[in-house]
Amino acid sequence: MSRRTAPACFSPAEASSWRRIRRYAVPRTMIERATERRLAGDWRGACSAALFDVDIDLAEVAEHCGQDVADALEDDLRHLVPDLVRWHLPRNLHGWTTLGNDRTVVLARYRPVGAKERPRATPYLHVTTPAMRQGPQRVTLSFGTLLDEGPVGVFGSTTEDWRYSRHLWDARHTADLREHAGGPGRLPFFDAEGELLGPDALPSSDPGDGDPAARAEWATLLHEKGQVAEAFAAAGIDADLSAPQGGPGWYRSDPTILVGRFALDHTRLEREVRRLRGEGVGVRFLIPDDWRTRLLLEPTATGLALRVVDHDEAQDLPFLPETLWRRLPDLDLLRVGGIEREHLHPLVGEPLFPGVRPEGGVGGPPGPEAPPSVRVRCRGEWHEVGFRPGVLLRMPHSDEEQQRERALRAFGGAVAGCFAVEQTWASGEGRLPKALQAQRGDLFLRAQHGDTDGVLQLLDMGVDCRVRDAGGRSLLHVLNLVDHEPLLPRLLAAGLDLEARDSQDKTPLFVAVAEGGSPALVEALLDAGARIDVEDHMQQSLAHVIRRYRRDDLAFLRERVREEHPDAGGDWWEDYLDHRDEND
Repeated sequence: MSRRTAPACFSPAEASSWRRIRRYAVPRTMIERATERRLAGDWRGACSAALFDVDIDLAEVAEHCGQDVADALEDDLRHLVPDLVRWHLPRNLHGWTTLGNDRTVVLARYRPVGAKERPRATPYLHVTTPAMRQGPQRVTLSFGTLLDEGPVGVFGSTTEDWRYSRHLWDARHTADLREHAGGPGRLPFFDAEGELLGPDALPSSDPGDGDPAARAEWATLLHEKGQVAEAFAAAGIDADLSAPQGGPGWYRSDPTILVGRFALDHTRLEREVRRLRGEGVGVRFLIPDDWRTRLLLEPTATGLALRVVDHDEAQDLPFLPETLWRRLPDLDLLRVGGIEREHLHPLVGEPLFPGVRPEGGVGGPPGPEAPPSVRVRCRGEWHEVGFRPGVLLRMPHSDEEQQRERALRAFGGAVAGCFAVEQTWASGEGRLPKALQAQRGDLFLRAQHGDTDGVLQLLDMGVDCRVRDAGGRSLLHVLNLVDHEPLLPRLLAAGLDLEARDSQDKTPLFVAVAEGGSPALVEALLDAGARIDVEDHMQQSLAHVIRRYRRDDLAFLRERVREEHPDAGGDWWEDYLDHRDEND
């Protein structure tokens, strides 16, 4: 697929983030394993394969909510596609690829017989994303009431309501994705065979109502040109983009510019608003803001009206979920050449492009490839640099030259060329050739998204495990993100340092404690001999971090640190944490 310029409302930074998300966030091995367990009737095994922690006890649900609710819940769980949920979950973007942190996604609602219709009284099947942006990308699947529910079925801005979007998570409804993405005819920006349309095939004037896909294209093209009001008009929406009277200072920004940053699916808005209104969700709906502006959508006798409102007027109104107002990111990525159709999740690719089968019959993101050699400028020549099993570098220098350069480096001398690349790879400090930056990024992004198999495959292909990222973190520092059991012994056997410090003076044990590592990982690092008297750049001890992040599951380590190293860390941290706890 040829690469295209990113649409105006799909910025190059966003396009880059989504490209990496679709490559790394849901590995093909995860899709395959979760699918195998789901089709075998093992919904818990499918969740485990997709890095879901399940907090549901069906016997307890039956006891408290009745057998009918437990049966309905179990039926939904058997059809839950956890890897597809992960594919569609909100993301941080803006240079990040991780899950939107501290978000709740509601999947289904259940009404026990005789239960009163009141807020925070009816249980939901829901998913909760991690609290930390950079922490383990595990999510929690739960059943229960939600504290941020206002009026019944109306949630806060950190909750996404997917109750009426079952195509995002329920195997019985995945075929509905095509209708939500553009209808039963051709998809916008694609022809009837699913091929991307060239610029000459797109509308250059209002196509009218006869071709819904062309009408959607026309509205989107206007929006991307900055003609925001005209785009709404093309979709039949009466839009008032003036700032609310008497609004706060930030409304001095032109709402047209702010709204222009939303990747709106204009021609779908009225249909979704009326559908939710028919379901009894509400009468008027908000499009979530970027903290500065909110859009109010309300049906009229002739169509749909839209205007910018302040927070007071937006109180207690339901949000239109992003999945119902935003164009499908996968279609935007296809437009800019950021993904191939065969690399889509199978339950996304099949509904969107029926009849198109990926090569080999297996869909999903590609696995890792053996890293090729890289050309490096060294002493006025170009040298081929690469990996030999477990070691960087394979380079055209004699043993004597390598010994001389390493001795020079040991005495503080400057190194260059191949030897500078070797030093940067092992320290994280300095510049790498772009190709090696990409190889390093590939390894750490796979770790970031819990792709233990991908990390192991790259190491098997010869990637040097002594690598450090730009923040000075080694593979020992990212064990909190992956399955440590196969990796930790391998890294220790390769000689990696348990006490290595990153750019914030954090050791691998410190990172595991501070950034969501499991108690089993912490125990494994302790058994391997990790020191517990360490501090980071802010003079936090392990005991401080355990208390700060309320790691009750590591209370044993906190007590050990306090007993064996009572002077570890800055004294002011105890005062700060005492004050925090008193005011909670």
